[in-house]
Amino acid sequence: MSSVKGILAAIATPFDEDENLVEAALRGHVRRQLDAGIHGIFALGTNGEFYAQTPAERAEAARIVIDEVGGAVPVVIGAGGPTTKKTVAIAEDAAAAGADALSIITPYFAAASQDEIAAHFRAVAESVDVPVIVYNIPARTGNAVAPATLEKLAEVDNITAVKDSSGNFDTILQYLERTDRGSFDVISGNDSLILWTLIAGGAGGISGIANIYPKTMASIYDLFLAGDPEGARTAQESIRPIRNCLALGNPNTVVKHAANVREFGLGPARAPFNALSDEAKTTIEETVIADVEHGLA
Repeated sequence: MSSVKGILAAIATPFDEDENLVEAALRGHVRRQLDAGIHGIFALGTNGEFYAQTPAERAEAARIVIDEVGGAVPVVIGAGGPTTKKTVAIAEDAAAAGADALSIITPYFAAASQDEIAAHFRAVAESVDVPVIVYNIPARTGNAVAPATLEKLAEVDNITAVKDSSGNFDTILQYLERTDRGSFDVISGNDSLILWTLIAGGAGGISGIANIYPKTMASIYDLFLAGDPEGARTAQESIRPIRNCLALGNPNTVVKHAANVREFGLGPARAPFNALSDEAKTTIEETVIADVEHGLA
């Protein structure tokens, strides 16, 4: 896979009440995305609660997803870790499992210089023979990939894309300005910026909201590609109410609760990131009911 185009669903990892992975629910959720016309599957990212799972659990989930997709669409596996050594081990395993590409988050918790960040990504890219996607989410990791650093990383043969979840559109624009749009993909990791990223020349989006409304999210790209910018904008703007709900708690918990309102069976997020107030639950439930009545799917 040399490029990432369209909308990739950043799928949640289903757990039962004892926090065990539910294979049937994971397979069902993957199938739901494929049936909705999603353009790719992104597993074990932030929405997939990679940070709450052991390497063995991540390896099991990756293999289930890859098997269920069966080559129908590209599969990107989140393979990041806090150190280079740990990341290389996870990346090598995911590549061996058959991932089409790997998403590598910046090192987290400890502060890293831009030279250290660049060295980290180069080392991981050299350890595997599949494409590597740089994942920039500084609010979660404390480490941002500067545009100048990304420009250098884009010169590495198998570093082929960046997923930007900073929420700063100017960062996306600078990434686009500093990379070759013919050989390097800039992807929005923020659902609210997908259409605007496409308009600016980006390749698409990796969507957490696809866990709730996969058809709606896929349609943003499909309508844009079909030359219907107004239709794409309508679809893009339709997710604002559920996006506003993300402020009500841990976003993963909000997404899972909203998907469960739709009876998708994703279970809870892992503790301690699994508590929502009764008021928050009611707001999420009312939002989902209203969205579905307005045609979101």
